Amino acid sequence: MTLTASVVGASGFAGGELLRLLSGHPEFELRQATSREYENRTVGYVHPNLRELDLRFSDPANLESVDALFAATPHGVSMEHVEQYLDAADRLVDLSADFRLGSEATYDEWYDGHTAPGYLDAATYALPELGRDGLADADIVAAGGCNATATMLALKPLLDAGLLQPEDQVVADLKVGSSEGGTGGGAASSHPERSGVVRPYAPTGHRHEAEIEEQLGLSLSFTVHAVEMVRGAAATCHTFPTGGAAAAGGIETPDLWSAYRDAYEAEPFVRLVAGGGGVYRYPESKAVAGTNLAEVGFAADGERIVAFAAIDNVMKGSAGQAVHAANLAFGLEETAGLTQTGLHPVGSP
Repeated sequence: MTLTASVVGASGFAGGELLRLLSGHPEFELRQATSREYENRTVGYVHPNLRELDLRFSDPANLESVDALFAATPHGVSMEHVEQYLDAADRLVDLSADFRLGSEATYDEWYDGHTAPGYLDAATYALPELGRDGLADADIVAAGGCNATATMLALKPLLDAGLLQPEDQVVADLKVGSSEGGTGGGAASSHPERSGVVRPYAPTGHRHEAEIEEQLGLSLSFTVHAVEMVRGAAATCHTFPTGGAAAAGGIETPDLWSAYRDAYEAEPFVRLVAGGGGVYRYPESKAVAGTNLAEVGFAADGERIVAFAAIDNVMKGSAGQAVHAANLAFGLEETAGLTQTGLHPVGSP
């Protein structure tokens, strides 16, 4: 089966990764890449790793009819153009925050409202490790945010195993790379300003908290730091369980191994890294750069569990996650086009 695909917003970092993945995908034929700024330029003009791709950017006002339209646009664009996108495609796979949340009231609280709330019921949140239900029937597949993805992958096994209760205290600290700011990230993302920093840029109120609360059913304290790397989002989550094993005398390491193995043993894109030998003893973004893999791990001291997850924010946190979800939505092999092995060593930035 060959499916046709287009990418709107293809000149950005996530858009470029979508082009890379879809151009090498065994089941998708890439038909169109849009960019107003670079209309008629070759894709390789913006993405030098794709110079051999015979494709030019076109105006997003003139969309071809395809099976899947991937939208890698800034927040607010997809909701404004959702009717146009769905007219052009059987299924919209959206990488922005426009359809990740379930209600207009939540967008009023965390964003600046929603201009197309009637389409929220047509969307399915699309981090496959949280659940695959609804993807096959979704008109809109809403890929999760990168920081939310890392945090939820770290915490989900604890909730599933009853080692963490929704009312327990959770503190999540994220370290993220400059590509999170996109191609228009401004002065804060420029190399001279970014170099050598561990800079808190969202100490409180990060919008990805809304996804975590909605998907996992818990509240947490969430802080994001900008650090000197290009790709990556690494979550360190401190949890303070009050029930279950904690109440019975403390959390034991075998309990954690069981929880994480039960959660992810069958997942093709999650690997467990928890205190082994060598240099890379816990999850690190550098170890998964360029892949759709997530590394998860843990440590415990009896009363506290520290849960880790590391991803490539442009891949597992964006384009790779979207292709993974699209594979499931169209009934394809879920690993299709996503079996890249990472590189070592990798420089950063």
